[in-house]
Amino acid sequence: PRYEGFAREQLTSRGLPGDLVYLALIESGFSPVAVSRSRAVGMWQFMSATGKGYGLRVNAWVDERRDPVKATDAAARYLSDLTRQFGSHYLAAAAYNGGPGRVGRGLLRISALQGEGDEAVDPTSDDMFFELAETSSIHQETKDYVPKLIAAALVAKHPAQYGFTVPEDVEPFPLDSVLVEGGTGLDLIATLADTSLDAIRDLNPHLLRGITPPGGRYPVRLPAGSMEKVTTAYAATPPTKRPAVLTHVVRRGETVSGIAARYGVSTDLLMSSNRVARARSLQVGTTLYIPSTASSLPSTAFYEAEPESRAPITHIVRRGETLSEISRRYNVPMATIRANNGIGASNVIRAGQKLTVRTGTGAASASASRARTHTVRAGETVGEIAERYGVGQSVLIRANGLGRSATIRVGQRLKIPE
Repeated sequence: PRYEGFAREQLTSRGLPGDLVYLALIESGFSPVAVSRSRAVGMWQFMSATGKGYGLRVNAWVDERRDPVKATDAAARYLSDLTRQFGSHYLAAAAYNGGPGRVGRGLLRISALQGEGDEAVDPTSDDMFFELAETSSIHQETKDYVPKLIAAALVAKHPAQYGFTVPEDVEPFPLDSVLVEGGTGLDLIATLADTSLDAIRDLNPHLLRGITPPGGRYPVRLPAGSMEKVTTAYAATPPTKRPAVLTHVVRRGETVSGIAARYGVSTDLLMSSNRVARARSLQVGTTLYIPSTASSLPSTAFYEAEPESRAPITHIVRRGETLSEISRRYNVPMATIRANNGIGASNVIRAGQKLTVRTGTGAASASASRARTHTVRAGETVGEIAERYGVGQSVLIRANGLGRSATIRVGQRLKIPE
């Protein structure tokens, strides 16, 4: 009931049966945060490529497959395209589950096998789905999909007949929103809306880090009836009090609570912004994203927090060591070590070579420490990292000497060109 109203409206506005809303029921149980074994995500279970193909943003900051409203709009457009392609709502539903290519090939096989004297079934009728289900062209899951859709619609319309009770106190999903600057923490919106942070998170499950994506304005969904109040309060908030995002590389001995206190944010917000499940799981070298007021930032919204002044460090290269290993050992960016020692993008070093890992507070070290860097996380690609920082993929590859394969590994620190 929470999502059905607006979802049905979006479907019918495109000339589709409103009952196709129950595809979301059998796909995910109407859960915006559902994730399948095949990594399909959201209420409508979009794969990343399909979601992006229908305009959904999927990156480190936001996954709009989890946005009930935007994902429903994308699903309505996708189902509309499938209906035009196959001429049948049942075949469109089957293609939504099993893929349009598989359904299309199955229909071609049926057409090829029909003899001249056979009574042909209209290839664009709903009856054709049941013809297709009698073949081996589609998987059993897809054969069961349309019957499940029919059953879900019957049960939803007549729940009492089937022993179900529908809660009466479920409020419709609100569609109010406020447009805010990139990097705005959801805690600020919760304060302006006079509600809890959890309530705002619940309305915005697509904001993965509890922050709006940097690099432009972005809408944040609000509790029903609060749009005017929040819009007015946000407009009255001085620019110096509006959040932006900075980064911090975790050093040995640091804790979540200590880092949160240093930047003046709550531990809860820091953990949610970085998807840290347990405070003790924090690892040295991890890059944290921290919402902070603009008055506490330099002119750029992204910067690598500068390390505290330390004594110079030198290191004699051992056989088999790599520059990245030395970088991780001392928690000093590779860009700093390269700058201190005149090492090129190829990162070539030799056994016995004496490296200046850190020069202390000298100009060369200060310059290198301010360079933007990114520590690679599991599952990330060069393209996603380039998109996050707004640089060209080829530029990022050249800056880090990655070569044609553009291979990166978890824990690797990449230099982000200005």
